[in-house]
Amino acid sequence: MTITSEPISSLAEGTAESLGIGASLPRETFDHRSMELPDELIRGTSDVHVHSGPWLQSCPGRLDPFQIAEQAKAAGMKSLVFYDHTLGISTGTAQLASRQVTGINIFGGIILTSVLGGLNPRAVKTALHYGSGAKFVHFGAHCTHYMVTHEGSFVDGKPVRFVDQYPKFAQDELPRAIRIPLDGSVPSELVEILGLISERPDVHLNTGHLSVDEAIRLVDLAIGFGIKKIVVAHPCRARMTTEQQKELAQKGVLLEGAVSDWMFHRGLRRTNYYVERELADEIAGIASTPELSAGVVPWAKQIRDIGVEHFLLGTDYGIRSGPTPVEGMRTLISTLLDLEFTSEEIHTLTKSNADWLFDLD
Repeated sequence: MTITSEPISSLAEGTAESLGIGASLPRETFDHRSMELPDELIRGTSDVHVHSGPWLQSCPGRLDPFQIAEQAKAAGMKSLVFYDHTLGISTGTAQLASRQVTGINIFGGIILTSVLGGLNPRAVKTALHYGSGAKFVHFGAHCTHYMVTHEGSFVDGKPVRFVDQYPKFAQDELPRAIRIPLDGSVPSELVEILGLISERPDVHLNTGHLSVDEAIRLVDLAIGFGIKKIVVAHPCRARMTTEQQKELAQKGVLLEGAVSDWMFHRGLRRTNYYVERELADEIAGIASTPELSAGVVPWAKQIRDIGVEHFLLGTDYGIRSGPTPVEGMRTLISTLLDLEFTSEEIHTLTKSNADWLFDLD
């Protein structure tokens, strides 16, 4: 399937230099695809979603944070964004990696978790001043109300949610799960958190793994607080209709996409967040809508339909059973080239939008 009728990337000499991605890129046509172009296009890019560790001992990583940074620097990348969805704060790891591996920007932030007390303004305030200082506030990964009620395992060959299998899990985790009220109320804790983000133009809000309705509500609240930089996390975005995403894009929101949306090991028993063996998720509570389950082609078509200027792409890699983040970036760029995205479009998706988000230009 052809995503677009536009020609495959063909940069005239000099154009590449102005983009900051190499002074002389090979020209690529359908009949003569380049081995070198992905390595050229990775230069100056940002991986905006890297699971850097530290890790749960039951769910190890592929590399340590220093190795991730060294590989990215060697590839000529501009920046990395470290995630820690278990303990929540990655700013300390980012600071240490930046001191060890110079010449590449490494950012951290805070993912609100039940470990940190859910919607906890004190945790946000601390993260903004801890280590390298949080550059994003993310509204929860595996401990949002949506995720708590959707992860589970197979029982007699059928998927069963943890909340249905284990009454104590439901009793303990549902009350502290992160959720955004849809009844018009705004908890004081949420007001304070949005206020903290609005005071920092260098910090962006990420919707996290909320439900679609919660994410839309959070975006509207954030805009009302004057927050200019908002990202819809890729698991939440993948459950949205194209029209919903277009409406958010028109509000100035960036939509995140990741290689893991279409190239990841589904169904593995992984302790993504909880340490108990029985709470290793098998049924992939982050699964996308059925129309995107066919892989990269519908995923890419949606980017084309909505517009590359509205998207921010990363890998979501770092787990032991996946490729390294740098190899994920090469896979991403190579795949986009095969789908006939131009070099300029790939530049927008992997470099210039991230440059704007993290004030890199």
